[in-house]
Amino acid sequence: TVPVGEDQMPMLEQTKEIVHKFNAVYGETLTDPQILLPDNKACLRLPGTDGKAKMSKSLGNCIYLSESEADVKKKMSMFTDPDHIRIEDPGKLEGNTVFTYLDAFCTDGHFAEYLPEYANLDELKAHYKRGGLGDVKVKKFLNNVMQEELSPIRARRKEYEQRIGDVYDILKAGSEVAKEEAAKTLSEVKHAMKIDYFDTPEFLEEQVKKYSE
Repeated sequence: TVPVGEDQMPMLEQTKEIVHKFNAVYGETLTDPQILLPDNKACLRLPGTDGKAKMSKSLGNCIYLSESEADVKKKMSMFTDPDHIRIEDPGKLEGNTVFTYLDAFCTDGHFAEYLPEYANLDELKAHYKRGGLGDVKVKKFLNNVMQEELSPIRARRKEYEQRIGDVYDILKAGSEVAKEEAAKTLSEVKHAMKIDYFDTPEFLEEQVKKYSE
């Protein structure tokens, strides 16, 4: 099972096609990968902070896990509803990046902590749609949500920055496990294709018998 975002589905589909073709020719050897998408539809493909279809390093519209609290706060000037000019104006949720991120990350607990005048996101959305709710207040709430979500990640990262040797050991151990698993799979593939000449004594016996006749 491979957890992916919506934009990575084509690559998994290509992988599944390769697996199906190989298994059809050489027998059931490779495992058919299953795609695991987020249950929360807002997490299928998070837009960039500028409202573009996707985050991109080259466009500079990403929120990085390594960023400081101040850097994340700066990015809360993200795209909302361009027609929501005055507080009293009704706002649109479609294409509104701030609400997309709230759909992805906020919980009722966040409202109790940071915006107690609303019970949940549905109430906030309803107020925004009918007018009377400014973008600044919503962005401030999103900032609190994002900071809470990223805070333990920052702390963990800071901890491991002081333990680079441990990081190296973790990466090395993981690489060794991956290398062993890859070698096992490659061996199974070669055997299925009957090209594991040096690992199959029967192959030599067959060749000796064939050319001695």
